[in-house]
Amino acid sequence: MSVKLMMYWDIKPGRDQDYFEFVVREWVPGITRLGIQTTGAWYTVWGRTEGPQIMAEAVIDDLSTAQQILKSSEWLDLHVKLLDYVNNYKQKVVRVTGGFQI
Repeated sequence: MSVKLMMYWDIKPGRDQDYFEFVVREWVPGITRLGIQTTGAWYTVWGRTEGPQIMAEAVIDDLSTAQQILKSSEWLDLHVKLLDYVNNYKQKVVRVTGGFQI
């Protein structure tokens, strides 16, 4: 059964341009190579008082594969690079239910 990787973060102040370049050039291609299929991403531009600035979700074939990916050195390298650009990173893995999930 497929699982969904839910990720949340805020872009560090003054790092917007560098962040977006990293996401396009390294993050998305890197997680795709790992077998993580991005299914959605939301960027809150206006009206944010609580909650993350970025919410992203991706699907992975099954829980066992997700666990292997999230323990891999490739994931850890990408994750460390992402943390150069973001604060308040959180993630969780949930069962895919077919509807909107948070």
